[in-house]
Order: sequence, then C-alpha cells, then structure tokens
Amino acid sequence: MPRVGLTPEQVVDHALALIDEQGTEALTLAAVAGRAGVATPSLYKHVSGGLAELRRLIAVRVTGELADRLAEAALGRGGDEAVAALLRAYHGYASEYPHRYHALPQAPRSDDELTRAAGRLVGVIIAVLRGYGLDGSEAVHAARTVRSVAHGFASLSIGGGFQLAEDLADTQDRLITMLTGGLRNWPRA
Repeated sequence: MPRVGLTPEQVVDHALALIDEQGTEALTLAAVAGRAGVATPSLYKHVSGGLAELRRLIAVRVTGELADRLAEAALGRGGDEAVAALLRAYHGYASEYPHRYHALPQAPRSDDELTRAAGRLVGVIIAVLRGYGLDGSEAVHAARTVRSVAHGFASLSIGGGFQLAEDLADTQDRLITMLTGGLRNWPRA
C-alpha cells in the first residue's frame, strides 16, 4: 500500500530536486527514496515501472514546464515580439534548470502522455508562428527552425560553449533579429 501522503507527483518532485542539485547522473531509485523517506523497494508502489517510469514522468513534467513557460511568455504578443519572448523564455528555463533541461527528451518515445506534452510544446511554437501567416507544412518547417535555434543556443549556453567576452544577451538579440527577419521572409507554399 502506498505511503500516506506520498504520490507519484511527489516522487517526481523529489527526483527533480535531486536532479537540480546533482544532475541527471545522480538519479537513482535509492537516492529518490532517501529524499522521500521511504525504502527503495517502496518506490515501486508509487512508480511501478521503477527508474524507467520515473524518467518518463520526469520527461513529461519537464516538457510540460517548458511548454507552460513558453506559452506564458508569448501570451498577448505577436510576430517578432512573441518569437523574442519565446526564445528568451526557452533560454531562461534552460539556464534556471540546466540539469532538468538535460532530462528533456529531444525525440519522445511512443508514449501517449509524453507525446501530448511534446505536442503542447510544439503547439505553442506553431501558435506563435501564425503571427507570420505560417500554417501547414511551412509552419512545421518554421517550428523546426525555431526549435533548432532555441535548443542550440540554450545547449551551448548552459554547456559553457560561449566563452568569449562579448555579452551573451547581445548575441541572443542578434540571433533573434536574424530569426525573425527570416520568418518575415519565409517562403509561402
């Protein structure tokens, strides 16, 4: 019987706290159980699929968090302003939670819950692209471009890939200018 008060969501909370502090490599059932104050075998009552299931739940949560962050940033904005807000929010999330960001799957497996979370994330990007009159396959190509820019900049930034003295915010501004200019001139089907 599951421990009173401990839910799968709380197990994910404990796992994310561990990841935030020590990185994804530190994620073990024993470490999460220790944080939750239960014996390791007891976690299976809350996360029946063990570590694989816990990683899946983390991926769903992190994908949802990022989707929420992007949606909040873009809300009430359109066009260039929405894209700029989206890219800054994406980088902001990755910078605030670099270890969680590493837990974000780049190609979600066949899993309904994770597919829905990833669909929400992509849906936010596609909604922003409607401000450029993009839809259908052109919106998909543009969303892939936006995602590539966002992920590349975030990954390089949190990975220490930008070591030169120039201000990173200035670089991001230039990147946003390039991307929004390209989106304004995007080929229409």
